[in-house]
Amino acid sequence: MSALPKLTRFNDNVLSKYQIYNSIFITLPFDTIDNTGVLLPLFHKICEKGFQQGNNPTEIVEQFFAKYLDSSEEKNKKDLLFQFIQYIERQVVLFDAIEDAAFPIVNNMDGFGTLRNSKEIAILSDKKEELKKHLEDFKVRVVLTAHPTQFYPGSVLGIITDLDKAIQQDDLLLIKKLLAQLGKTPFYKKTKPTPYDEAISLIWYLENVFYHSVPKIYNYIQQHIYDGHPTENEIIDLGFWPGGDRDGNPFVTTQITLDVAEKLRQSILRSYYRDVKRLKRRFTFDGVQEILAQIEKRLYKHVIRSYAKVNFSQKILLEDLYEAREIVINNHDSLFIEELNDFINKVRIFGFHFATLDIRQDSRVHHQAFTQIVNDLLASGDTTFPENYHQLNEKDQINVLAVIKGNIDPTILSDKMSVSTIESIYALKTIQKRNGERGANRYIISNNQTALNVMQTFAMLNLCGFENELPVDVIPLFETVDDLENASDVMRTLYSNNTYRYHLSKRGDKQTIMLGFSDGTKDGGYLMANWGIFKAKEALTKISREFDIEVIFFDGRGGPPARGGGKTHQFYASLGPTIEDKEIQLTIQGQTISSNFGTLNSSQFNLEQLISSGIKNEVFTKDQLNDSHRTIIDDLAQTSYKTYVDFKNHPQFLPYLEQMSTLKYYAKTNIGSRPSKRSNSDTLDFSALRAIPFVGSWSQLKQNVPGFFGVGTALKKYEDADRFDEIVEFYNASDFFKTLLENSMMSLSKSFFGLTAYMADDEIFGEFWTLIYEEYKTTKRLLLKLTGHAELMENYPVGKASIEMRESIVLPLLTIQQFALKRIQELQKSEGNTEEIEVFEKMVMRSLFGNINASRNSA
Repeated sequence: MSALPKLTRFNDNVLSKYQIYNSIFITLPFDTIDNTGVLLPLFHKICEKGFQQGNNPTEIVEQFFAKYLDSSEEKNKKDLLFQFIQYIERQVVLFDAIEDAAFPIVNNMDGFGTLRNSKEIAILSDKKEELKKHLEDFKVRVVLTAHPTQFYPGSVLGIITDLDKAIQQDDLLLIKKLLAQLGKTPFYKKTKPTPYDEAISLIWYLENVFYHSVPKIYNYIQQHIYDGHPTENEIIDLGFWPGGDRDGNPFVTTQITLDVAEKLRQSILRSYYRDVKRLKRRFTFDGVQEILAQIEKRLYKHVIRSYAKVNFSQKILLEDLYEAREIVINNHDSLFIEELNDFINKVRIFGFHFATLDIRQDSRVHHQAFTQIVNDLLASGDTTFPENYHQLNEKDQINVLAVIKGNIDPTILSDKMSVSTIESIYALKTIQKRNGERGANRYIISNNQTALNVMQTFAMLNLCGFENELPVDVIPLFETVDDLENASDVMRTLYSNNTYRYHLSKRGDKQTIMLGFSDGTKDGGYLMANWGIFKAKEALTKISREFDIEVIFFDGRGGPPARGGGKTHQFYASLGPTIEDKEIQLTIQGQTISSNFGTLNSSQFNLEQLISSGIKNEVFTKDQLNDSHRTIIDDLAQTSYKTYVDFKNHPQFLPYLEQMSTLKYYAKTNIGSRPSKRSNSDTLDFSALRAIPFVGSWSQLKQNVPGFFGVGTALKKYEDADRFDEIVEFYNASDFFKTLLENSMMSLSKSFFGLTAYMADDEIFGEFWTLIYEEYKTTKRLLLKLTGHAELMENYPVGKASIEMRESIVLPLLTIQQFALKRIQELQKSEGNTEEIEVFEKMVMRSLFGNINASRNSA
């Protein structure tokens, strides 16, 4: 099968099977979807033909009603549109399940970018020892976040999993039953999930996917690269944000943080308990059986009975397992040793924490909370801070913050935010005591602007009773264009502080720094954000090496290219020697979790791609930008930045998002626990607007502005100056530049301006819509000219085919959404019936979900 072209494998195993199973789905009787299966294909054809003829969504919907439901009441027509929405949601699930089931067939699990491929290249290049040395301290950390870009409830995720297995086995009878179950299962959540609910949803992936795929990769490295010898490096770490990410989420309380950490602990111990029960069936001989029985008894106490006492740890468990292994090797001819080694590796990788729970808070919140803490301590007569602390300059304040210690009592604090901030740090201590240090040892400061932001957090940690060295990494997150440019100066100030430098020496001379793609793109546009982060990484690498510190970059990436997503592993493979790359750390969120890590095969494949990207960059090739290329991309980024900022400052920019997009409806959905903006103001404040609804709203319009706006204008500058050949040479010479533009092409390929072409005639927004469309056309034309392709994503035919099919499935959904938005605008202008407006608003919200899930990465 793998000998066939990849596109042929995709067509045979995904597209063809979707047509077959969808035809079965159409014939199934559902309680509330009687004629939908018959009418939806007809509506789909009218949508396709209507947009080809230049009709707007309202004309298309009304044409369909006139042809097939002319005599129906208005209520029946609306009901049918809601039924279409329900049906299309389930078609998306069906396509997801089929694509997941075909993953190992469509993708070569031993091909380019896999560990087997990397090992074979290393052997052929006589670089196996170099590869082994690289893997001794190279790590990949994927951090699961619950940002609201996917809404599948747990029941639907279960159906997808079962469908996946049934499709792989071609079990038609079970598939038919599961499709019937899918038709009857609610998709819409009546209430918002709590942060704890979100944590439970993501722990499902930890237990059912990562628990199996991560050790499988580690075992392969141990057996085939280290020839059976153990390596101290776990290679893959897992991180976790639900329950610890307080930034802009007032629903994350200290108790939720503690509950999530305990749930992570219980989940991993439960997994160990199941494994030990299986191991006991293999190791039935003297010496080993007794040890495993004792381990099983201990795990039972801690899992089934939720044993509260901390008298069991990763260290104790490993000591018992090592003893058992010695007995197996020395007394029992190493019988079944592979199974015991696999379990030992799991305990080494996952510990008693499963995934590290990161704590995150905004620097502005910290500053307010910290200021109040100082005031309260001074008012109580405490001498920790000098009385003139607030009058000191920043340098002197930092010197004070570096040396303070204490054990502050939260009950003496007068401000609620101060109390919750200090309590979250005490919670971190509690988690470390119960789950081990790796349970929670990272504190991230988002919107970090100054060294003082970091030192305030450092001081608050030291005010919470940590003895001797602080067992926590303080991680600044730089996001905006200005903050990225200032990042190296901030770190120089920190590195120059003797106390903070001593702290880093006790943390292995390592400093983790987080960089935010989402807010960087929102702030400065696509090219400037990516180039700004690249330059910031270079500057931070240089300053860190100057102080003999190994900097570790943690990338805040979303699913779409506009938020740092796209073909992520290609970006890491394209980094040169000027950027530190001992570790790859990135956030995984929304549909990216389910699409890239939702099954054992996809999880293994994509984790290996990330590991191999680091291997490629460090061991095999070094893709370094020369001075000419730097000059070009800097010029492109500056031109793009000016174009984007002018666009963002256009008087119609915010009104267009408010009135013509789905932006305000994100806040009304029950997708995630976190509010869609940081402030409680009724007016739209762009700085407080979160990147997810911002990018998502452009995606729902099928305009995807954050992924391309300004790129076309920047390229046209070189075309107009007869210097386009320089861009072509740059593109062909640099993997970084190539990946950057190819991801932009992905955003363009998911755009469809025919959907909103009616806006060109709008009295208020017509010119603004045309401005966007012209930039889209310019960008598309010049990217095709640059690549020499006739179509977007021509060199990724499978990705292109998948996108086209998904876009086709949701075309009726997009049409319904635009129809509903237009009706809302008309009713509001004429002061129409409030109840009718509410019906159409519900239609817009319901159509959000299917569009989001179909996009996989939402742009």
